[in-house]
Order: sequence, then C-alpha cells, then structure tokens
Amino acid sequence: MPDMTTGDERTALLDQLKQLWELVGGHEVRAGGPALVEELTGHFGSAPHEMAVLTEEVANHRFVDFDIALEVVAARDAGHRAIGIGGGESRYHHNFSDMIQPPGVGFGGGRFPLAQVDYANVATGPDTERAAIAFGIRLFRYAGVPVAVLLRKANPYRGRGSATLEVLCPDQPTAARLLDELREISLQRSVLRGQVVGLANSGYEQAEEGLTFIARPNLTAAQVILPEGVLERVVDHVVGIAAHAEMLAAHGQHLKRGVLLFGPPGSGKTHTVRHLLSITPGHTVVLLAGDTLRFVGLAAKLARAMQPAIVVLEDCDLIAEDRDMHHGAKPLLFEVLDAMDGLDADADVTFLLTTNRVEAMERALAQRPGRVDLAVEVPLPDEAGRLALLRLYAPVGAFGEEVLAETAARTAGTTASFSKELIRRAVLAAAKEGLEPSDAHLRGANDVILADGERLSRALLGVQDSGVPGNGADPRATPDGSGSFHLI
Repeated sequence: MPDMTTGDERTALLDQLKQLWELVGGHEVRAGGPALVEELTGHFGSAPHEMAVLTEEVANHRFVDFDIALEVVAARDAGHRAIGIGGGESRYHHNFSDMIQPPGVGFGGGRFPLAQVDYANVATGPDTERAAIAFGIRLFRYAGVPVAVLLRKANPYRGRGSATLEVLCPDQPTAARLLDELREISLQRSVLRGQVVGLANSGYEQAEEGLTFIARPNLTAAQVILPEGVLERVVDHVVGIAAHAEMLAAHGQHLKRGVLLFGPPGSGKTHTVRHLLSITPGHTVVLLAGDTLRFVGLAAKLARAMQPAIVVLEDCDLIAEDRDMHHGAKPLLFEVLDAMDGLDADADVTFLLTTNRVEAMERALAQRPGRVDLAVEVPLPDEAGRLALLRLYAPVGAFGEEVLAETAARTAGTTASFSKELIRRAVLAAAKEGLEPSDAHLRGANDVILADGERLSRALLGVQDSGVPGNGADPRATPDGSGSFHLI
C-alpha cells in the first residue's frame, strides 16, 4: 500500500515518537517512598521550587575539603541529616533547580525519588582516605534558617568537569554567608594542609584528582653529609624565617623566599631537601620535577592558600631553555620565576630550587633578580665527607676504621650514591659466600667498582670519568675553573 503521508506529517509523527521515547527513558518506577520534592517541602515548610539555588563550583582536588566543611557546619544542627536522590542516570544530568520542580513541570519535575546517598572513597593522605558524599543532599538549619545543600563530585564522563555545591535556601543572604563560611573552613581543615603532595598521579599512590600524597621523609641532620655549615645555612633561611614570621611581618620584612641548591649530580641536594621536609611537619609541600614543572602556577596558588608552605622545583636546569613543556613564547624557567614573583611578599612560602648546572640558569636569574635570595653550593663530598658516608651506610661493626679510611681516600670525586652502592656490593659479596661482611669484602668491592669495566656504572652513580683516580683531573672543577660558580 503506498505511503500517503506528507513530509510534514512524517516529521510531526517522528517528533511525537521521540518525545514518547524520552518520557519512557526518563521514567522511573516509584518504590512507594516519598519524592524529593515532598521531602524538601517538609523541610522548608514551603514549595522548594519558589526558592533560588546558589551554586559554587569547586576545584576537583578541593572537593573533599568542602565535604568536610559541610559536615562540620551541618553537625551544629542536632536534627541534620543526609538524603540521596534516585532517578537513575538522568539525575546526573539535572541541576538542583530542575529536580525541585513540581510534578508535571519541566522534564524533571516531581519525578526524582529519595534514595541512599552516594559516597566515594577519597584520598586524604599517604595512607588515609575518607568516604565523602559524591552525590547527596545535607538538610540542616543554618543561623536558624532551613537549608539544603546538594554536593556532587566531578564526573567528566557525565559532562561535569568540576565538583559543585548547590545551596537551596529561602533567604539568599543566608545562603551567601553559608558559602563564605564553607570556604573558610575548607581552607582551615583542608586535607592538603601539612601534607607532601606531588602534581602527578602514577596510579600506585594515594591520589585525588591529579594530586598524589607522598609520605613525609624522616631524615635527620646526621644523615646529611655536607661540608660544615652548608646545611645550617639552608635550614636557617627556610625554617628560621618561618619561626620568626610574625616579627618579620610586623617590621615590614617579606616572608617569601627563594633558595637555590646547586652542585653536581649526587652531591646531596635531594638529601638536603628531604631533611628540610623532615623538620617542617607543619608546612604544606608541593613537589614539582620534570614535566610537572609546568604546573608551577597551580603550585604557587596552592602554597599561598596552605601556607606555611614549601614548593620544591627539582632539576630546574632541564627547563632553562625548554619551550616544549608549555605553549608560551619564553623558556619554562622564566615562567617558573614569574610565578615565584607573583606571590605577595607576606606569603610564608619557600621556593626551593635544585640544579646540576647552575650556568644554564644564570641568564634567567639575572633577568629576574630577587626571586632567589640564597644560593648554596652543594659540592661533591671531600675525603672526610666520603668517610662519613661510608660510616653512615655500613652495617654497624662490619668494617674497620682503617679500611673505611683507605676506601675514602681511594674514591675521590665520587658521590653519596656511589658510597651507598659500594657498601651494598660488599655486603652482597659476603652474602654470596655465606659469610659476614668483612674488610676484605669492602676492598674487593671497591676494586671491582673502580675498574675500567664499571665506567658506565660509575657514571650512573653520578661519578664522572675525572673522578677515577689516576686521570689527573680535578673531579670538582667547574666551568670557571674556580671550583664554584659565580651567580650574577
């Protein structure tokens, strides 16, 4: 039978079928319990759709902070409670204002039932987590006024790139004051405060939205082998200013500081940083290295909010001339220095930079004066330092003082990593023989690691060829021939 319908009739029919399909797809069988609109009407004593919704977008890594803040404020009301929202997949695509419309009004009007609250386990530290509300409403009274706050976690797969708080309240000034207090408490009680975090996520550590929680190191001053006075200078500048921040601020002195640790690979710069983090448990620490250095702007903002804070930027020489990690016209190092300058002078924030090649940074430092106010050379250990390192890494009582001193004398130009590996090889050699480590094992391990066949191994431990005895070169020589670099 021929089709007698016109094009307009077919279009109208298809539109009707589409509308029917949307109604069927969005319909959810009620379980007999109250609807969301009915629950909110009872809470407010009036129709919720007549009230305005005040929405606050929250950065993903701050979501758990606002969950904590909201719990703190709601708990002041003994009658507070949390409710969930049903509605299947469609609930994720509706704003709070859509959900509270009366039955028959709009696509979402009256059809969302109550359900259990959705929770999500969120990292709050290196080995802790919290079951935070991922999708749910807290009902309570704030300053005597009933409020309902819908908290939802970011869900990029459903078109929501950031977390949100949606406040429903009959009085808008009260809603605004509530959000102000939530912001304040979220900063005071932030899970980031006092933590060590990295702006990278490998999938193996406790992480939340691009931030990785890292266990704070525990490294004493005795475990950091540096020339006399070097460690003390760094600690005094970083910790001393923080300890006297109030008096310095009262006398108009800036608190923000920049510290540059420079020296050859393996000289102890990272160990120095780890010690600083060990003795500053109240500081929030942000670690940046490699390609994460491009996040220095975010790190600076985070540090400003969570001060006292330390921002660690490792191996900055690698980005001194590099434009590949970002889309700016200048090398990334200039962007790093600009971010340092962007913080207010009263910010109790330390920028701690390390570099193996300070000469690669001199141009940037000269063109951005004042960003770094203390530059400290961390040289390779001298003979006394190498002896101290061998004592540090050696098992107690395993080797005699004579062989330790002999080994220190033979390993000029080597690094702390070299000393640590040398001791391990000696112990391993003893284990293979089924014996306790002895002087002979240390001498044997030293002979092997200094042999020509171990040249690459030495290089990977931070030792240059000039560090091998007998070549006539000074392993601590630097480009200006003085043994140290001159900062402009």
